[in-house]
Amino acid sequence: MPRIPIFKLGRSAEELTPPQLGSYAPRLPLEDLQLGVDNLRHDVHLSPRFVEQVRLRIARIIVRQGDMDGLLAAESLERGGGHHFVGSPWMANPQSQKASPSELKSLLADLHVSALNRAKAVENLSVDVLARVAIVKFLRVELNAQFAQVLERGRMMLKSYEGVRQQKALEYRERVATFQVAKKIILRKTGQELFRILREIEKETLARMRRSLFGNRGEAEYKLFLNPLVFTEDGCDTYLNAEHYVMLGNFDRDPDRFSNVRRVVREFLLTLNLGPKAEDDAVVDGWLNVPENAHELVGSGQPDEASREGRAQKARLQSWVDLLEREKLMDYVIASYEVVPMLGEYSPRINAQQLKNALISRDERERVEKLIEEHSKLSAESLYSAMARFAACRGAERAKMAARFLRDFLRYHRDLRRLEALNSALDSGNLIGNSKLRELSAMNGTLYEFLLPEEQKPSEDKVLRHVILKADIRDSSRLTRSLLAKGMNPASYFSLNFYDPVNKLLAKYGARKVFVEGDAIIVALLEHEGEAPMAVSRACVLAREIIEIVRGYNHLLERAGLPGLELGTGISFQDSAPMYLMDGEQQIMISEALNESDRLSSCSKRVRKAVQGAKSPFNVYAFQTLSEAGSGESAEDFLFKYNLNGIRISQAAFQRLQQEISLEPCRLDLPALFGSEVFRLHRGLVPLGNDIFKKILVRSSQIPQIDPQKFSLQHWTDQWYYEVCSNPDIYAMLDGKAGAGR
Repeated sequence: MPRIPIFKLGRSAEELTPPQLGSYAPRLPLEDLQLGVDNLRHDVHLSPRFVEQVRLRIARIIVRQGDMDGLLAAESLERGGGHHFVGSPWMANPQSQKASPSELKSLLADLHVSALNRAKAVENLSVDVLARVAIVKFLRVELNAQFAQVLERGRMMLKSYEGVRQQKALEYRERVATFQVAKKIILRKTGQELFRILREIEKETLARMRRSLFGNRGEAEYKLFLNPLVFTEDGCDTYLNAEHYVMLGNFDRDPDRFSNVRRVVREFLLTLNLGPKAEDDAVVDGWLNVPENAHELVGSGQPDEASREGRAQKARLQSWVDLLEREKLMDYVIASYEVVPMLGEYSPRINAQQLKNALISRDERERVEKLIEEHSKLSAESLYSAMARFAACRGAERAKMAARFLRDFLRYHRDLRRLEALNSALDSGNLIGNSKLRELSAMNGTLYEFLLPEEQKPSEDKVLRHVILKADIRDSSRLTRSLLAKGMNPASYFSLNFYDPVNKLLAKYGARKVFVEGDAIIVALLEHEGEAPMAVSRACVLAREIIEIVRGYNHLLERAGLPGLELGTGISFQDSAPMYLMDGEQQIMISEALNESDRLSSCSKRVRKAVQGAKSPFNVYAFQTLSEAGSGESAEDFLFKYNLNGIRISQAAFQRLQQEISLEPCRLDLPALFGSEVFRLHRGLVPLGNDIFKKILVRSSQIPQIDPQKFSLQHWTDQWYYEVCSNPDIYAMLDGKAGAGR
C-alpha cells in the first residue's frame, strides 16, 4: 500500500526540512573484570549482615503492603513466640513489625558507598557497576522469596484454626486468600518503595560521590538503575505505566498494545523524508529511545507558527493526529490519560483497563456501571466526569494529547530498552551464597566481595602512602611577648584557641598527630592497602577546616581586645610509607614529607608587606629571586614564600589529588598578580561520609622571577606552585556561579 504523505500539497519548502533526531542505545558494560569459577559470570558475595537485614525489612514491607500485620501478629501471640517459621526471625517480635524506611535506606547507602570506595581503590568503575547489578539482582530475588515466606506463614497459621473458632478461621482464610490474589499489586508496591529508596540514595549521596571520585564517567550507564521498571518482571505493568508513562493495552486485540503503537510510530517516521536509514529497524529503535525527539517532531502540542521550526512541527503534528485517527488509536490515547484520576477510587475493585475501555465502548461502560452499583461504597460520579472530559476533547486539545502521547511512549520505549540492557547485565552476575564456592572463588582471585564498613577487616599493616600536614602559627614570638605583656599565659592561649580545637578534628579525617611544636602542629594521614585513596583530598579539607576554626576564634578574640592567630599550612605527599625510629617507648616518624611540609607552610617576612598591600584574594604566593642565575644550588633556596592563612600543597600532592577526586577547570573573575599572572582554578568535591561532601578550589600558578630589591616582575618562570584556596569570599563567588551550596 502506498504511503500517505504527511505534508499536504502547497506547503512551503521550508516545512519539508527533515527533523534532526538523536539516537541512543542503552548498554551496561562490565569491563576489565575477572570471570568467576564457572568462566561465564562474575562471582559476587554480598555482606552477610546486609543480606540478613534487608531480607528482614523486605518481608516487613510486604506484610505491611499486604495488610497482614495483625494476622501474623495474632499468630505469633498464639504460639507464645515459639515454633517460628524457619528463615522468618522477623516474626519473633510482634512489636517490631513496622519497617523503617530509614533503616533500609541506611543499609543500602552503606553498601553502595562501600562498593564505590572499593572501585576507587582499584581505579575501575566497573567494580561499582557490578555491585549495583548484584544488589538489584538480590532485591529482585528477595521480593518473590519473601512474599512466598509470608504466604506460607499465613497458611501454616490457618492450619492451627482447623476445627475450632470457625468465625476467626473464615476471617483469616479470606485475608490470606486476598493476600495471595493481590500478589502482583503487593510486589509492585514493595518494588516501587525499594526503587524510591534507591533513587533517593543516588540523588543525595552516590551521584555526588561518584562525580567527586570519577568525574562524569559512566553517567549514561548509571541511568539504567534509575528506571521505574527495574523491579518489574517484563516492564509491562498497567499501574506503573499510568503513573510514569501512558497506559497501553495488554492484549493482542487492543489497538493500543505496545507492538502496534511502535509500528504506528515507525510508520510516522518513515513519512518524514529521513533517508534510507529510516528503513533500518536498529536505527529507528535508537530514535525511539530519545524522548526529546518527540519535541523535535511535534513540539509541545501547540507549535509556534511564527518560526520556521514551529510551522514544520505543526504540519508534522497534524499528520501525527491524522495517523492516530486512521489507526483508531486517538480515542485510546485520550482515554488512557482521562482514566488515571479514577484509579485511586475504583481500582483494584475494577480493572484499570476495563475503566479505560468504559470511556470508549458503550458495552464496557454498562458493565463498569453494574460493578459500581454492586459496591455500595463506590459512586459513578467520577466515571461520568471522565466521560464528559473524554467527549469534550476536540481540536487543539486532541493535538496536545497526541503530542504528549508521543513523548510518553518514547520515554516508555527507552526505559523498556534500558530494562533489557540491565536484565542482560544481571545474567552476568553470579550471587554466591555457598561458603565452599565463595572460598574457591576467593582462592582463585575471582571473587568480588562487597561488605559493610563494620565487616571489613581493618587494614592491619601495610601503609602504602602518607600525607603530612603542618599548621604553623605566624610570628608566634611577637604574639607571646604581647600576651606576656598583658599578664596572660601564652601556653593556655595557644591551647584553647588552636591545639584543642584542632585535636578534636583529627579523628573525623582519620589523621594522627605526629608531634606538636611550640607554635605548630604536625599530623599525618596514612593510606593503607585496600582503602579508597583519599589521603590528600582529606588533608586539604582538614586544612580548610583548621583555618575556618581559627578564623572563628579570632572573631571572638578581637571582640575581647585580644590578638588573633595567623596560620600557614603546608601539605606534602609521599608515595611510600613513612619510617620510624624508637626513642625509648616512643615512635618517631622519619619522612621527607616532614621537611617539605615545613617549607610549604613557611612565610617570608620580607614579602609579607608587599603582598598584603596588593589586597589579593589568594593566601599563597611564591617568588623566584634573580640570584639563582648561574647557580647550581637548589631552586628552593632562591624562593620567597608567602603563606598567610593559606594552604600550600606540593606538586606531588596536587598530582595525587587529581587521581583521588575529579578536578574540573573553573573560571572566576579574580585579580591577577602583576596584572599578568597566569593561574588556573580547579574545583572538586571531597566525600567525607555517605552524604557529607566538602568543596575545595585549588589554584595553580606560575612562579614569577622578581627583582628582590624593587619587588618588580622580571619574567614568568616555567615552575608552578599550588594553593588550596581558603578565602571564604572566593567560595562565595564559586557558590554563586555554580548555583549550589557548599
